[in-house]
Amino acid sequence: MNGKIRVLVVDDSAFMRKALSMMLLKDPEIEVVGTARNGEDGLEKIRQLRPDVVTLDIEMPRMDGLTALKIIMKEMPLPVLMVSSLTTEGAESTLEALDIGAVDFIPKGLSYVSLDIVKIEAILIEKVKGVAKNRRRTAFPSAPKRVHVPPSGWIKASGPKEVVAIGTSTGGPPALQKVLPRIPADFPVGILIVQHMPPTFTKSLADRLNGQSAIHVKEAEEGDRVEPGVALLAPGDRHMIAQGRSGIRRIHLSEKPDDTLHRPSVDVMTLAVAEAYGGKSLGVILTGMGHDGLEGMGKMKQKGATILAQDEASCVVYGMPRSVVEAGLADKVLPLGEIARGIAQGIK
Repeated sequence: MNGKIRVLVVDDSAFMRKALSMMLLKDPEIEVVGTARNGEDGLEKIRQLRPDVVTLDIEMPRMDGLTALKIIMKEMPLPVLMVSSLTTEGAESTLEALDIGAVDFIPKGLSYVSLDIVKIEAILIEKVKGVAKNRRRTAFPSAPKRVHVPPSGWIKASGPKEVVAIGTSTGGPPALQKVLPRIPADFPVGILIVQHMPPTFTKSLADRLNGQSAIHVKEAEEGDRVEPGVALLAPGDRHMIAQGRSGIRRIHLSEKPDDTLHRPSVDVMTLAVAEAYGGKSLGVILTGMGHDGLEGMGKMKQKGATILAQDEASCVVYGMPRSVVEAGLADKVLPLGEIARGIAQGIK
């Protein structure tokens, strides 16, 4: 991409249009080429201005964000960041937007002056620059409502692996909807998942994944057992730590450490998995920005774990997998459509 990253801000709130624009303009590599007050106005501005990235509010008069997003993905696909409220309804709409083809989202509650403006700016700028650099011209197709997976015949773990640890960020919800529904109900080990998301969003994502999958998927709670056929998704704003060296392992949720860029953190989860399971673990790193998971996957690898990474072509953002691959930690690098099979083979 030559020159500055051209951004269009679409929001019905004049305050939000100004706030987002001011944050973005603090980075010399970003140019706000225009603003729009609803979906109709936004579509017209996209056709006129040809931006590299669009920030799109969900709730707007005349034409809402989801309606506009469907038209964008059909007629002129480009990276779209949704701006969504921190409510259950906002979470559901955001997950629907990610299914349609949005690459990521900015929680609207994080966009007000009462909170840490420096951190908010950093997150917004990082996401805009990340999706622009890794521009994807096609949307992820929506996951089927449910996939029938015949029983595998597994009675117990057929090899040394006792847990699967999955880490993901940008592009993660659609990716998880491609992986988990392909895992059979009698899967012989537990699955732990960290997806960078705020609290309300992780509960909505877990419920959505559970409705699509043969295994049971739930948002992790304090004291949950790690057990076969159950996938535990770390709740937003809490680290998920598996504890216990043998036999029964249980989940501990914690605000500590509080110096990580993300909470939940893939590194915190995978470092704990390395300690609790040693080499009897399988690590999976999926699409995402940055390098969360690199340290933890490295520790898992040292203990004898198997590591799978999603390939660049199928990632929305090839950041987290790239860091693991370039560090020489990945035993296999697979397209998204082969990750579930890779997991099934990797636990044997």
